[in-house]
Amino acid sequence: MSETIQDGKFVELTYKVTDRKSGHVLTKVEFPLGYVHGHNEILAPYVHKELEGKAVGDVIEVPIDGNQIYGARDESLVFTDHIENVPEEYRQVGTSILMENDKGQTRSFLVTRMDDKTLTVDGNNPLCGREVVFTLEILTVRDATDEETRAGGTIGAQPDIDPSLTRPV
Repeated sequence: MSETIQDGKFVELTYKVTDRKSGHVLTKVEFPLGYVHGHNEILAPYVHKELEGKAVGDVIEVPIDGNQIYGARDESLVFTDHIENVPEEYRQVGTSILMENDKGQTRSFLVTRMDDKTLTVDGNNPLCGREVVFTLEILTVRDATDEETRAGGTIGAQPDIDPSLTRPV
């Protein structure tokens, strides 16, 4: 009998996030993501709940309403400026820019559009206003070692993960 995901189990999985409307894959992990279930909430809590009881080889789909997680889009967080006012290092679509307001609060903005004259940044989470499907494939389920439990996951290098998809709700 294969082991199932529960607290204290080491889990490795891959995932992808697909826009429900367009069918486009928004992001996916290239290398397995490892964590200790119940000790490291690297994915949203409701995703962890959906994983409980699953075993190696299981593939689950979790629908995500970006508006419920991140709120509705706020168009006041979208700014367009003349390109000459933007430093060269930020003049590429997809670049993340950390900005600070008058109160010292920071927010990450993403360059979403650019042409010869203007550049647009958006401070909304990329999942705002989107319905997506989180597809996860379980690759490994086993007892976690003491070292993994203390660390909360795989010992050593971790893959780059899109932070907008891993923040707890």
